[in-house]
Order: sequence, then C-alpha cells, then structure tokens
Amino acid sequence: MKLLHVVGARPNFPKLAPVERAGRTAGIQQVVVHTGQHYDDAMSDGFFRDLGIAPPAINLAVGSDTHAVQTARIMERIEPVLIAERPDWVVVYGDVNSTMAAAVVASKLGIRVAHVEAGLRSFDRTMPEEINRIVTDRLANLLLTPSRDADAQLRAEGEPDDEIVFVGNVMIDSLFYALPAARATGFREKMGVNGSAVVVTLHRPSNVDDPERIIALANVLSEIAVDREVVFPAHPRTKRRLEEAGLRMDRVRMLEPVGYLEMLDLVENAFAVITDSGGLQEETTALGIPCLTIRPNTERPITITEGTNRLVPNPVDIVTELNQVCRPATTPRPEGWDGGAGERVIAALLSHR
Repeated sequence: MKLLHVVGARPNFPKLAPVERAGRTAGIQQVVVHTGQHYDDAMSDGFFRDLGIAPPAINLAVGSDTHAVQTARIMERIEPVLIAERPDWVVVYGDVNSTMAAAVVASKLGIRVAHVEAGLRSFDRTMPEEINRIVTDRLANLLLTPSRDADAQLRAEGEPDDEIVFVGNVMIDSLFYALPAARATGFREKMGVNGSAVVVTLHRPSNVDDPERIIALANVLSEIAVDREVVFPAHPRTKRRLEEAGLRMDRVRMLEPVGYLEMLDLVENAFAVITDSGGLQEETTALGIPCLTIRPNTERPITITEGTNRLVPNPVDIVTELNQVCRPATTPRPEGWDGGAGERVIAALLSHR
C-alpha cells in the first residue's frame, strides 16, 4: 500500500506525525506533500524536526494569498503530483485549504481520500474552515474521527457506517510524544516566564481583521497584564493587524512565532491560555490547563463537555472568565486520547484496502 499525505499549515503537522510514524513501523510506502501554506521555519519546518518526521518529499510552495487563489494554486500544483505518484490513498488532515483542495483533485482523479479528523463541525459557515470540513467529508472515502460526537454528526449527514471509523485524537499522540522534549528545551525558564503567566494566541480573521474587535482584545490583554504576565507569540498576520491598528500593548510580552516544543513548554506551565485556535483547545484539555476560546462556537465540543475549555465570544467578558478559572483536580482524558490514534489510523487504512 502507498499513502500520500497532504499537509500545508501549522495545525496539520502534529496530526500527520503519529500517522507517518505508525506507517513507517508498518512498512508502508509513504510520500509527504507539503503545500507550503505556512512557509517560514517556525510555522512549518521546525515541526518536522520536533516531531521526528522526515522532511517532505515534495513542497508545492503555494505561499499566502486569498482563500480562492491559494486553493486554486494547490489544486493546480498537486494534480501532476497525484498523477505521477498514483497512491492507494490520499490522506488529508484537519480543515485547512490544502485539505479540501487535495480532496477535490484526488476525487476527480479516482484516488481514494481518507480524512483524519473528520466529522467536526462548528455550524458556522462564516468560518472558511467549516466549508473545508464539509466539502472534504462529502468527498472522502474513509472518515477517521477523533470523537464519538463526530461519528454521530457524519451519520446525521448521511454518511454510511462502513466509511466512518473512530480512531481518537492524533493531536494528543503528538503531545505525549513531544512533552519530554518540550520540557527539556527549558524555553519558559530561558525566557523568564513565570508559572502564573497567561499564554495568548490569536489568528482567526473574525478576531484580528475587525479593527474594533482587535482593539477591544488588545485593551483586555493590556488590562490583564497589569496584574499577571501575558505572553503572546504572535502569528505574522496578527502582528501585521496590530501594527496597522497602531496597537502597542507595552505591558504584554510579544514574541515571534515559536516552535511546537517551545509552545508546549509555555502552555504546560501556564496559568491559563487565551486563544482562538482549534488545536490548543485540545492540548490544554489534555494538559489540564484552563482555556478561554475567543469564539462564539467550537468544532471541538468535547473540550467543553469533558475538558477545560470555555467559549468567550465577547472580549469584555475575558477578565471575568479568567478570574473564575482553576485547574482541574484530575487531567481530563476523553476516549481515544491515549496516544494510540496514529496506529488506529493505519489499521483502518489497511482494513479498507
């Protein structure tokens, strides 16, 4: 069997890693294609080093642009790769533009598609990722789900039972794999970050592209920073938006994007995390770190029902919510968050030859 994995953005890489390692252990031929949605070292190459993945065999170097242009470039550049490689499965991950684009092209070429992290829904079609999830799941031949609610969602959408396989959360595989190395970096101590810091990440257009909203968020973060250290590794796009709005946030400690291991070291030792990321909602749940998600919805409801996550749609409520958080007495472990999801993905692919 030959697998062709398609990744392209920071959230994809920790999902790929445990599947690629399990495939190697099983002796499966694999090709990794990096579309190049994220193209600087901190946003992509560092992940391959940190998670023990061989460098991608192919990089499409599509770069950044509008959703339409980026998706079109990926489709145009991946088609000859799929024709030349002719894999048994194209394996796509999560909900980025690379995921949907590869699924469309592979389907038109008659190549089977497996979607890792299928069935997640925010029910908010203003999110580009929601469109990507829906389209990818409609086209995929094998729907590999991270949680039981995702199974139920796919069945409600009419997907047949024999195409749905619960495998668990591959992101948590990577977290368990990387934690010892993350701790060994000593990044938090080197940066002088104390154990009561609030770690922040923001990148979604709904938060950073609206001038009024990003000003409100900046004001709240500055208010928090009066009493508690606030550490903000800023996504390049977020940094641009802050600069365009003339926002300085002098009390907030702004960092350049940090690597996966360094970010884990920050998060594991944080008092709380403020984010709009999907993956961090899961990682904070697995680590037992309180998380405030600055969104009106989440495609990962298990992080709320069984985890440490709270939705905070309105920036004015962040301070109140932060004052109410506390670490759980025991770390939540939802079903399938056991470090074995990558092996289950490979087993599912082998059983659907």
